[in-house]
Amino acid sequence: MKINSLDAALKRIDELEKEVALLKAENEALRSRNLGGRKKHDDAWMASYNDFVMKLETGMKITEIVERSEISTRTAYRYLAYYKKLQKK
Repeated sequence: MKINSLDAALKRIDELEKEVALLKAENEALRSRNLGGRKKHDDAWMASYNDFVMKLETGMKITEIVERSEISTRTAYRYLAYYKKLQKK
């Protein structure tokens, strides 16, 4: 697009500003969408995992931890695998 006058330049600037506003809105919508799935390291996960680790390190067995915590057996074994992975590093 060739701009020959001040009016044409101002009109093009307005068009570009509208386009930028639309792109910013689209970008914000994409950033705020819920991706679903398990949130691995949010605050609730960390609190549950740290509770698991404290109980594990005091010598409790997995079955005892599951009975006394609000986690499933599968989650306990996931935590255990993650714990062992961190111990190897």
